[in-house]
Amino acid sequence: MSTTLQSKSKTKIRRILLVDDERDVAVTIQLVLEDNGFFKVDTFNNAESALSIFKPGVYDLALLDIKMPMLDGFELCRRIKNIDNKIKICFLTAADLSDYGVRNSDIINDLGTDCFINKPVKSKDIIERLKILLSCETNQEIKDA
Repeated sequence: MSTTLQSKSKTKIRRILLVDDERDVAVTIQLVLEDNGFFKVDTFNNAESALSIFKPGVYDLALLDIKMPMLDGFELCRRIKNIDNKIKICFLTAADLSDYGVRNSDIINDLGTDCFINKPVKSKDIIERLKILLSCETNQEIKDA
């Protein structure tokens, strides 16, 4: 067995809940993350569907788009945290954090700005950011997608 395969087999696969209303963005991110071998991603295109299946202890991280119809990423985060307060949260956004205002400052202050990933994002950058957030081994070979 090659060294790379041995290293990957020792690394715990991290489960990610990905919610983004833009189907092409969600599928692209899912493929990039799963192709790397460190992540298993369940993708949803609306917050309500994701919330309906969400159970505590299943996911290591929720990767949430902020601007979604009906239920935005901040409100989805609040509801997910009410179910599983140990899950890590990371947001995807194309806007500046100041655009989200005081109404969501509780989440921004609680999570810190390191938990926000600006769109568009390079494959290597999102993989590295999530590995750091999840305390995965960071010395693994990373594929560029």
